[in-house]
This record gives sequence, structure tokens and C-alpha cells, in this order.
Amino acid sequence: MTPTSDQTDLTEDAFLGGAVMARQPAKGFRAAMDTVLLAAAVPALSSGRVVELGCGAGIASLCYAERCAGADILGIDADPQIIALAQTNAALNNKEARVRFQEGRVGAALDIAPNSADQVFANPPYLAEGSAARSPDAHRDRSMVEAGACLADWINAMLKVARQKGGITLVHRADRLQEILALLEGQAGETAVLPLWPRTGTAAKRVIVHARKAVRGGTRMLPGLTLHGNLDGERYTPEAEAILRDGAALPLR
Repeated sequence: MTPTSDQTDLTEDAFLGGAVMARQPAKGFRAAMDTVLLAAAVPALSSGRVVELGCGAGIASLCYAERCAGADILGIDADPQIIALAQTNAALNNKEARVRFQEGRVGAALDIAPNSADQVFANPPYLAEGSAARSPDAHRDRSMVEAGACLADWINAMLKVARQKGGITLVHRADRLQEILALLEGQAGETAVLPLWPRTGTAAKRVIVHARKAVRGGTRMLPGLTLHGNLDGERYTPEAEAILRDGAALPLR
């Protein structure tokens, strides 16, 4: 979820301790910790198809590809400029043979066969339309505030693309968890919720939610991941460091 502005105004950034290098816009919405944690939470596949909706510059898809060498990955984004940048990033990481990107918009007809992906993941816009001041940067605004597609549209699109008993994974604001669970009810089960604690003793601002399409099973609230180990918020905990720097998985169990 990282739209671009002027592709001449880019930075080249390291992820997973430099295992993934990616170019992204210097201004506007930029991939960061949520992006890497989302990729780490998607169940690993030794083969099969994975789809990311709202892929932006492709950084989450490339982080997943670094961990799961056998999966074929397709990223979808509404911005043709950012799709071109994602394709550049795939080539930069020598992954263009199995990580592809194409234009598409959630809330409209997607050029993806229904029931075709083993895993689908997304970082939808966090804010409901009308709930926040709009950003003057149009691309950042579209990344952060729902416009043309609400949270229900995102979850329905993920469920449509996923195969029967396939997985969907998303990262979102903790204060919208109840809405997410309500949207999944009756459509997916075996739901796992993992809170992301900024540090010990603080409320979670983000959650990662994973569910399986068309299966039964209740919701499990997992112990969660504490991100920072000190009050100044600068140092990661060893558990977070293993994911963000070393490319470890984030198990949802």
C-alpha cells in the first residue's frame, strides 16, 4: 500500500537486513514496519500462488518471496506508476520470474480468477472515509483513507480471490478489529488475531488478522508481539528484531 508521486524522486531502502532492496517514493506513503510484519505473518508456502492486494511498490511481496522461495506471487495496485516501480523492484532483487505485478482496483472487477490463490494478503487503508483530515498528497491520502472501496470491499475481494480453505491475512488498526471480525463472520473461520504492542504495558495500535475461507472455527486472541523493549521506543525486542532484520516468520498460533 505505497502509491508513488514522481518516480524521479525515489529512495532506495533496505528491508530484512538488506536481503531486500527496494525503491520507493521519497514523499508520501512509504513502506515501513507494518509492511514487513504483514509479509512475515502470511503462512509460508513451498509452492502455490499468493496474491497481495494494494501492493504499492511491492515491498511486502518481495519480503514474502525472500522467505518463501517456492511461491509464485502476484501484486495488484490501482496506480500504474507504482506498478512500474514494483516491477523495477522485482528485477532489482532478481525475483521477476516469480513475483509479478499488475494494475487493478479493489472495489472494481479484478483481473484475477476467483478461488485461485492459496494465500491472499493486504494492508488496506486504515481510516474510514470522512473520519480524518485529508492529506494534500493524493497518493498518501488514497493509501491511508478509504475512497471508492471500504473495508468490506477489501475483505470481500480477498475472500473472492482465495481458494476454498485458503488463507487471508491483513494488518489494520486495533480499533477496527470488531468490524473486521464481523465482516469475516460466516465467510471464514479459524481466525487468529495477533496484537502488535508498541512496548510492554501499552495498548496495541495495530493487529494482524488471519483467517481461512469457508472453514469453521472460532477466533483466537494470540499473546501478540511486543515491538520495542525500552521506553524511548528505539530498540526492537529480540523477537521483533528476528522478524524485521533477519526475515523470520511471524507465526499466528
